[in-house]
Formats: sequence, C-alpha cells, structure tokens
Amino acid sequence: MHYKKLWTPAAWLQGRWQESVLLEIDGAGRWQSITAGVQQPTDARVLAGPVLPPLVNAHSHAFQRAMAGLAETRDSESDDFWSWREAMYRVALSISPEELRQVATRLYKELLRGGYTQVCEFHYLQHQPDGQPYEDELTMAWSLIDAAEEAGIGITMLPVLYAHQGFGQKGLKDTQRRFKTDAAWVFEAQRRINEHRSATVNAGVALHSLRAAHPEDIQALMQRVGDQDLPIHIHVAEQTGEVRDCLAQTGMRPIEWLCKVQGLDARWQLVHATHAEAFEVELLARQGAGVVICPTTEANLGDGLAPLTGYLNAGVPLTVGSDSEVGREWREELRWLEYGQRLLLRQRNVASSPKSQPSSAARLFDAMLAGSGRAAGFDRWGLVPGARADWLVLDTQAEGLEGLPMSRWLDGLVFASAGPLWREIGVGGKKL
Repeated sequence: MHYKKLWTPAAWLQGRWQESVLLEIDGAGRWQSITAGVQQPTDARVLAGPVLPPLVNAHSHAFQRAMAGLAETRDSESDDFWSWREAMYRVALSISPEELRQVATRLYKELLRGGYTQVCEFHYLQHQPDGQPYEDELTMAWSLIDAAEEAGIGITMLPVLYAHQGFGQKGLKDTQRRFKTDAAWVFEAQRRINEHRSATVNAGVALHSLRAAHPEDIQALMQRVGDQDLPIHIHVAEQTGEVRDCLAQTGMRPIEWLCKVQGLDARWQLVHATHAEAFEVELLARQGAGVVICPTTEANLGDGLAPLTGYLNAGVPLTVGSDSEVGREWREELRWLEYGQRLLLRQRNVASSPKSQPSSAARLFDAMLAGSGRAAGFDRWGLVPGARADWLVLDTQAEGLEGLPMSRWLDGLVFASAGPLWREIGVGGKKL
C-alpha cells in the first residue's frame, strides 16, 4: 500500500532529532514535504516510532554472499587478500544465473533489514562459466535486478570494465574469463539497464581497478560517457601491493594518478581508497570525488584502515558498502569505521567534532547520508523533498536503545545495539 501522509513522534532531520514530524508523499513515491512541530493530523498514518532516513549501500558484490563464512580457514603459511581472491574466483566460475538470483534475493532482504534501501551493485560476473557470452549478454545483470525487485530494495547497477589482469599485463587470466568486457560493452549495458529504469532501478558504469582497466580503456569509456550524469565507480588503493605496482608502472600512486592524469569530478566514487596520503586526500577534496569505505570487508581481508579523519576534515563525500557481504548492516560498518581508528590511534570518539558534532555516530551517519545520493546517481536522498520516500522506523525498545534519551539514540544504535532494530521499512512510499 502506498501512503500519502505519515506522522512520527520524531525524525532525524538536518543533523538532529526533531519532534512531531509530518511526512507527505507525492504520487510518484517521493517526499513532497517534511515538517516538524505538527500536531498529529487525523488523516495521517501514525508510525510506531521515530524515523531515520536509510543509507545507500554504495558497494556490493552479491555473488560473494555465497562464500561468506567459507573462507575463514588458513591452508598455508600465509593468507591475505590475494589468496582470498583465488577462492572468490572459484565461486565466480561456478554460479549460475538462477543461483545468483537466489543468493542475491536473500542478500537484498538482509540488506533491507540492515537499514539500506538502495544497493550499488558493482557487477563484473557477466558471462557463462566457459567465458562465452549468454544469448542475452545481460543475463546475470537481469538476475540481480529481478532479485532486487523481489526483495523490494532499490538497485543501481554498475556494469564493470574488466579487461586486464594487472599493471603492464594485457588480457585476463583464465580464472577471470567470466569478467571480460570493454568500454563499448559496459556503456551499452548501462544504456540497456537504464531503459528499464524505474523508481528503484538505474545504472551507472564502473572500472574494476587500474590493474584491470588501463589508461586507454578508461579513456575509451569516458569518451562514451561524456558529460552524462552517471555514477562512475572504481576500486582503488585497496592493497599496498596495488600501490607499489602503480608506482612502478606510472611513477604515481593510484589516487594521485586518477586525480592528475584522468581528472575526477562529483560523479566519481573511489571504492576503498584505503592507502591514501594526505596530498591525495586534498586532491580528492578539490575535485569533488567521493570515497566508499567498506570497513567489515577491509577488516576481513586485512586491507588496512582508511584515513577517516582526513577524509572527514577535508570534506570528501563518504559512503559505506557491504562489498564481500560478511557484514550486511550499516550500523556495523559505522561501528567498525570508528573502532578501527580507536585501535589505531588509541583514542576514543575519533570521528567526532567537539565544536560541530560531538557524537561520533551522528557525524558518521550524517556524512554517509550526505554521500548516499551521488553514489547511487540521485540528486536527492534522505528525508528531504524530492527524494524517494524511503524510511526506517526505529524500535526504541530494542536491545541497547531502551531507556536512552532521544539525544543518544544514534549513539546507542551504532555502539550498543544488537538484534533487530526496525519496526518498519518503507521504500518509494510503500511499507515493505
């Protein structure tokens, strides 16, 4: 059922809890108006708790949900990202379109329960297991879109340009045969998916990494994209080995190369950007590109810790992503984002800003909320007029929240809660 008016005792608006809030929805399932301090109307549906805007999950590989929990043993003296990647390839070589749809449907329902109502699917698993195209080359993409529509979550599809196995190496390894694409393939995939576009389905483009998309590949894709306002995502600087290889090949660090040679703008989303020097943070801030941090995956793979305070203080747009799907809720991502910094610096409330926002949870949440729309290709996101009418109804009696004052609900949500949190989830004006 689609609603026209909702009323809540409190909602997170403009960086703070405001009381007695009326939320009006237009015929297209978008917020028409949001007004605090309104006495409960007789013609509005009353929500059973305070309302939070959901976040966008800005980086997902749905098929990797099939291996979550199955790569946590060591079979040799060393185990790192690169050995995990070989295990991931084995899963990628075996999964069928129907299996992908089943895995993704389960995942997307879990992501909804985790507080996300839009997922950016960084999609590079394209072809048949032998590497030959399906009759419809977007068969695997449609499996993901079908899964998202069944679950009720919005999806931003990001078909990936994946052409090479490494810096200075042409072509792919046999274990990467299902991933092979070029600029023309990716741009056409985006065009076809956007023809399917609805309130909950859209598409951008992605480059797997500077390892897999060489300068000529990036140039070819960007010539096709031109000035179109599409989200553009790329893995970058996730591993120190990648940074070393990029330096050896180009004389520059990966983020430095992207900023100085390619040139970035607000369409670009740099996934991970874990190993960034201070001057690279400033370059990103000046060019307006966003960063997608995936704390549970980066911890699981031993990637390292991003320069969080540098990004926050420089005003770099930020979002979070579930990536390898070992974590599937944003409160856990925010918790690990802060806790990683605490362990590194041996300090507390590292993300907070005593003068502007003393709550680490609130500052992180607002930063991710502000970055969510651009990451998914939307002009507006959250509890603002014109944005899709998505909402979360918080259960203030949930474990870790019961008894807390309103001013501490976000702190309890991120740092003290466990178990189910939401009394209700809405997408596009409709209660799921």
